[in-house]
Amino acid sequence: MRISLYILGLVFLLSSCELDAFMFNPDADITEYKLDDYEGESEIELGSQYDIDDSLVTLFTLAPNDDRENELHVVYVGDIDRIAVDTVIIYCHGNAGNLDYYWDRCKLLANVGGKNRFGVMMMDYQGYGLSKGTASEENLINDVRDCLAWLKEHGLSDDRLISYGFSLGATPSTYHASINSIMNPAWHILETPFAGTEVIIQDASKLAMPSEFVVTAKHDVAQMIKSVYQPFLWIHGINDSYLAIDTHGEVVFKNYTGQRGVPVRVEGGEHGDVPYVMGFEEYLQTVENFVFNN
Repeated sequence: MRISLYILGLVFLLSSCELDAFMFNPDADITEYKLDDYEGESEIELGSQYDIDDSLVTLFTLAPNDDRENELHVVYVGDIDRIAVDTVIIYCHGNAGNLDYYWDRCKLLANVGGKNRFGVMMMDYQGYGLSKGTASEENLINDVRDCLAWLKEHGLSDDRLISYGFSLGATPSTYHASINSIMNPAWHILETPFAGTEVIIQDASKLAMPSEFVVTAKHDVAQMIKSVYQPFLWIHGINDSYLAIDTHGEVVFKNYTGQRGVPVRVEGGEHGDVPYVMGFEEYLQTVENFVFNN
């Protein structure tokens, strides 16, 4: 069988550089987080009606719960003293940027069901922003585990925890929802998730070659979702050119066999603009209805 030089070049590039490195695109060239003062690239820009009072925004570092030496940088939106009685979303961001890049997404979720209705916790994985270390599938999972442990130590119970994974964040969020490691979230949400690295490779190369040829990490969300039994909300842009809905999101949703699956396919939605294309209020209403209409 003849294979084009383009495909051969792509295979060589991936096998020599490894897709492991390609999966992570962190911005660590910062000295502080800007949050509302951030003026860099962003796919979502909110109006002032979604602003959060400064007293409810806490940036802090979180020491790891194992032998790792690298502290995570974390932002919590809400009253930390009320974690024991609040509902909290743990938000796992995508593969690019840092906390600043996803800040408006975090603020938007803090407005589900009304201003400051939920607490929202978002971390920069190792290697992202001010969090030192190296990004990897294993470290993503460990980073989210440490955040879940912190929430549990502050009194949060499983029945008030919502796990939310955007794009790459589908890996650690689905992992913990599937094995109930530190906490057992009551709800699971994925926005534009990928099925796994093997699908990414096959989409790129059009060859049915095993993912081990170029990557050691699996990020196999399509497999992990089979062990998620909590109510599951899946949101995906139909026009996603980064993670095609047919080969990624649809596969993940099809593999879910839990108690209640809610699919939201967004006409005209690309990979990173789904809340904007839906309309912020419709997006917030979708999440609210999912949580409160079990």
